Amino acid sequence: MRHASESKWRIQAVRRSVLTACALAALALHPVRAQSPAKGEPIRIGSLLSVTGGLASVGLPEREGMLIAQKVLNARGGILGRPLEIVQEDDASSPDSAVSKVNALVFTHKVRAIVGPSGIAQTVAVGGITQNAQVPVLAFTGLGPPVERQRNCVFHLTPAQELNARGLLAYARDHKLARLGVLHDSGYGQVIWNSMKGLTREYGVEVVALEKFDIAATDVTTQAAKVKAARPDGVIVMSTASVPFRALRQVKLEAPMISVHGSSTYETVKAMGDAADNVIFPEFLIAEDPLPTQQEFVEAYRKEYGKLPKHFSAAAWDAVMALADAIRTAGVDASGEKLCAAMRRPYVGAMAAYDFSAPDMGGLNLSSFNYARLSSGQYSRLAYKPAPDGQR
Repeated sequence: MRHASESKWRIQAVRRSVLTACALAALALHPVRAQSPAKGEPIRIGSLLSVTGGLASVGLPEREGMLIAQKVLNARGGILGRPLEIVQEDDASSPDSAVSKVNALVFTHKVRAIVGPSGIAQTVAVGGITQNAQVPVLAFTGLGPPVERQRNCVFHLTPAQELNARGLLAYARDHKLARLGVLHDSGYGQVIWNSMKGLTREYGVEVVALEKFDIAATDVTTQAAKVKAARPDGVIVMSTASVPFRALRQVKLEAPMISVHGSSTYETVKAMGDAADNVIFPEFLIAEDPLPTQQEFVEAYRKEYGKLPKHFSAAAWDAVMALADAIRTAGVDASGEKLCAAMRRPYVGAMAAYDFSAPDMGGLNLSSFNYARLSSGQYSRLAYKPAPDGQR
């Protein structure tokens, strides 16, 4: 019964997303006239991001996306004529710090909602506080431990690790890469591997080499050589560092690499050097070739920062814009409970089409991924889309 109900929900979610996308397309053909900058009493929200510490590589671009969304929103007249104010807090990539900072945001600053956190441990740590206070949280994490299923005021803007694993395995299956090597780090990569190892039979692939390295390692050529020696059809790399990519090229691996969206950043690509070649990413935003629903964000970001964005910044833009949409619906003085309820609906953003009414409070699925190939340090969009699970 659970699978039947979830399938019914997914069909309904797709229909709602299509209708929303059509509405956006209509707006694009009939653009809204420029509005005066927002005035009056600000609507105060908070941000809780990891802009220092181990998660700063995601927290910093998230802050960039959030701030450009605030700037664009206020230049257009704000939310129902009132400007958006953001009280910013840095949890330093620490769950304990996140708890202290969220208490300040909720009870001292009286924020209406919170953009963030950046990490799953922080999201779980603060969720109990914000849920009881009925303060919406727009987290840059996928659904985590079972306790999060009871938190219907915590919304998730990035995929859970099982979905990341399925995105990698689907590409391998559909491109007949049946014998896989896996090279992963002891942090982010280990978490994804924990979800992936139970899915290989479902996707008809075999892991012929599995190598792990410390998250702080600077040389993993020994592990890379072992992976190559197994003669895999393809290698899945799960890390946010450039080190494993360089190591695999150093041992002259010729098989294609498939990697997680967490390593698909321009900073990581630059650090890869010559190794930034023949790598496939299941990701969301290919800024060199944006989708129609992504173009506004890409141009605003490029104009503001003089560079192209990736998905972490896009997710933060989406968090602010989706929240603004919910406030317009619920009303600027609505209770937290009504604001949480207004958030629970589909929303087409720059990173992806979400459904915040879905069981996982995010609604991302295999069809949410856009696949890109990295060749000679350049991204290009692939036409490939995985078939939904159970429909092959």
